[in-house]
Order: sequence, then C-alpha cells, then structure tokens
Amino acid sequence: MALNQTLELLRSHSFDVAPYVGVAGGTLVSKCGAGAVLVAGGDGAAAYAVRPGVLVCGEVGRLLDRGYQKFIKTSQYELPASATQLQAIHAFSEELSQISGGISLYNESLGTTSDRYQYDRLEGREAEEAEAARPWDSGGH
Repeated sequence: MALNQTLELLRSHSFDVAPYVGVAGGTLVSKCGAGAVLVAGGDGAAAYAVRPGVLVCGEVGRLLDRGYQKFIKTSQYELPASATQLQAIHAFSEELSQISGGISLYNESLGTTSDRYQYDRLEGREAEEAEAARPWDSGGH
C-alpha cells in the first residue's frame, strides 16, 4: 500500500497526520499521546523513519531500556517511562501495524519493545576489552 493511501486510512481511523520537519519527507502520525514518523520506502510503501514512541514536546521519544527501568529519550530529555506510556506505545504500535498492513511479530505482541538496550554494567565494556591473544599466530616463524 502506498504511503498516501496509508495516511488516508490512518486519518479515517482517528489518527492525527501532519508533516514532520525533523525528517525529509516525513509525516508524523499520532494518537493518544503516542506517535511515529513515516516516510515512503523504496517501493513507495510506508516505512518508519522514527519508530513508535511517546510524544514529548512535539518530538517522538525513543524507548530506552536500562535493564532495571525503561526511559523515554528525546534530543533534550530523558524521562522514566510510566506504565501508562508503555501501554499507549504498545496500543499505538499494534493499531498502526494492523491498519498499515504490517506484520505482527510474536515478541512485539507480548508487550512494548525498546529501541535501544543500555545496561549499566555493560556500558563502555567494548572499549576496555583488550584483543585476545592468538598463540597460533607466531608472526610467521
């Protein structure tokens, strides 16, 4: 289904549809405090430029999972996510997927999935890890 057809269908299901300045050719679709930015994909169908999240000051907040709690992160703010916000994102994602003809994945149907996982015990670990010794590589001797 083409992007324009998808946007008209979303309007008919009470979604707010407006141009989004932050993404070239992007359209913000929102409902009940949650939103996503859609663009035309390679085949002309609707594709995500910004995945579903909570609207914070006109920006779609991305969901950040830190292991012990989920957060809503925007370019200016990082706020703890409430259960109500997580439920809104989940309901919005499910309805958007059904209307636009997207596929429904099992793990997403169980609850809200995060865009990014950042566990405090693992943060920065990649930079500290030294290269593993390779005894079989003796430098050509």
